[in-house]
Amino acid sequence: MKITHIEHLGIAVNSIEEALPYYENVLGFKCYNIETVEDQKVRTAFLKVGGTKIELLEATGPESAVAKFIESRGQGVHHVAFAVEDGVAGALAEAEGKGVRLIDKSPRKGAEGLNIAFLHPKSTQGVLTELCEPQK
Repeated sequence: MKITHIEHLGIAVNSIEEALPYYENVLGFKCYNIETVEDQKVRTAFLKVGGTKIELLEATGPESAVAKFIESRGQGVHHVAFAVEDGVAGALAEAEGKGVRLIDKSPRKGAEGLNIAFLHPKSTQGVLTELCEPQK
């Protein structure tokens, strides 16, 4: 797979409204997009840091993966997302062929119009890894 850059870092927070003042007032970043991804039961806020984005993740329900993450680990870095040049489907097939455990067997719609898929942290040195590409 050809990774072109870190697309974003996902950070799990209890509340976007409570977290934003730190990122905006202390670090000086500007939130440019807030949206809800219904099928993932998550609300997201994006901030730009140079060429990379920070994605704040707030659960919209107790069954959300983000809610379960916060319950077991607390707020903090949730995942790293990489942009792939050759498409998420091809990257998933390549990763699986190399013995990586997949969370998603095929790409799905994510925030900001991206196709996304996750690799299981038990196969990625403990880091939840997201692969991304713009929807075509």
